[in-house]
Amino acid sequence: MYKYNDFDAAFIRARTTQFRAQVERRIAGDLTEDEFRPLRLMNGLYLQLHAYMLRVAVPYGVLSSRQMRQLAMIADRWDKGYGHFTTRQNIQYNWPKLADVPDIMDALAAVEMHAIQTSGNTIRNVTSDQFAGAAADEIEDPRPYAELIRQWSTDHPEFQFLPRKFKIAITGSPNDRAVVKAHDIGLRMVRSSDGVPGFEVIVGGGLGRTPMIGKVIREFLPRADLLPYLEAIVAVYNLLGRRDNKYKARIKITVHENGIDTIRDLVEAEFATRRATFHGADQALLAEIAEAFPTPAYLKAPIDGYHAARDADPVFRAWADTNLALHRNPDYAIVTISLKAHGATPGDATSDQMRLMADLAERLGHDELRVSHEQNIVLPHVHKSHLPELHAALSGAGLATANIGLVSDIIACPGMDYCALATARSIPIAQEIAQRFDALKLEHEIGPLKLKISGCINACGHHHVGHIGILGLDRAGVENYQITLGGDGTQDAAIGERTGPGFPADEITGAVEKLVLTYLDLRDGPAETFLMAYRRLGMEPFKAALYGDEGKRNAA
Repeated sequence: MYKYNDFDAAFIRARTTQFRAQVERRIAGDLTEDEFRPLRLMNGLYLQLHAYMLRVAVPYGVLSSRQMRQLAMIADRWDKGYGHFTTRQNIQYNWPKLADVPDIMDALAAVEMHAIQTSGNTIRNVTSDQFAGAAADEIEDPRPYAELIRQWSTDHPEFQFLPRKFKIAITGSPNDRAVVKAHDIGLRMVRSSDGVPGFEVIVGGGLGRTPMIGKVIREFLPRADLLPYLEAIVAVYNLLGRRDNKYKARIKITVHENGIDTIRDLVEAEFATRRATFHGADQALLAEIAEAFPTPAYLKAPIDGYHAARDADPVFRAWADTNLALHRNPDYAIVTISLKAHGATPGDATSDQMRLMADLAERLGHDELRVSHEQNIVLPHVHKSHLPELHAALSGAGLATANIGLVSDIIACPGMDYCALATARSIPIAQEIAQRFDALKLEHEIGPLKLKISGCINACGHHHVGHIGILGLDRAGVENYQITLGGDGTQDAAIGERTGPGFPADEITGAVEKLVLTYLDLRDGPAETFLMAYRRLGMEPFKAALYGDEGKRNAA
């Protein structure tokens, strides 16, 4: 993984020193909260319902064991013993005291981490496929490109005050595991007609109050043109993007109002100008960065023990069937550690769990961990002979739930338990749904089903692209939950369709159960997933299950 050079270290030290002085001025009363707000947001510090919240960047989701242990230490020393992993592949601390935040930032800097640009109207943390560098279907490892984008975008003098926040996602696979079509810019590795790798470039995606699937602006971009092309897109948006209305300021609105053809023409003209200014410096830097992402020194050992454990232990077999993914090396597996034990808060990990995952990564996983946008932790390189030992260790810490991709593997934002913007609770709803389906013992029979919950219209829980999406709203002081069906966050991305009127908090779990039981009754065999069945059957049978025939007519 990438290691800071002297410039990086000096840059982070300067920023932490600067912010320490700003915090001291705020505590002393020399800065008002309004004056302090833009300064803290530049450093990832929010003011939530009950306390400050610090959002720490985990660039493209990659962590070392040393960094994970430091995150655990921070949770113990300055928070309440846990952290929350987010859909932006970051970690959030919900209870830091303002006076302690500079010390937290110094502790982060000591392990080459920071909180810069995890907030504000700038280019946010670059996200990527959590299986990068390991996936069997990958064309090329996207992490060097993600690091190149991170370095280019950090404190970019032209793009620190964009019309609105800006998010970039990249995947090295034609199979999208990074939800690239729901980002301001999405990059998906493809091959040209003659087999050369490059990028499909997508712009104008985004969720929130106006969800849109991004549009292809370039079907094939040579890898060497990546940075100047990105710079051209952001420069065009910086000039055209609306600043009169924050709800219409995202690039998706810019693309929608001007049309993709007009945006493409403007970007191509800007690209022709900017391309010449790079003088190949970006490619020299990329070559240096790429050296930080070598192929691991794979272990050569028999894997008979793995197969024996599968045959002998049904609990291990169930976990292996759901939580392992194909690795490019057939003797290895990609392991997803579920942070979604039934009844737990999705995405939360205690400091003890963080330390255990760090120890296991160091001992059994080539010292690398990943944060997934689905709020789980990934060990990308585990030899199959180590999987029984790994599973046993995870089981003892409540981290071996065999539910990756199933109905209880729920994405959920913090909701009204923490967030000042939320209009309804997300966490208790996620917990109740997970516990209901655990009690029914139907998860594995149901099969793949992406359920996502947001506590407000901002859609931090990605509900729009859930096979079943739930949006919590306030209706005259009462929490009400709308349901959408048919969303998809893959290369076939789609925005879910609303079923009809929402449900009160005490009915939403029962409503989800009705939807799933309807699917089980109507599916064309176990191979037909919920999403496949929805696409075949359409909305009507699910709407009838929720509202009955009369309710179905009223909801139409």
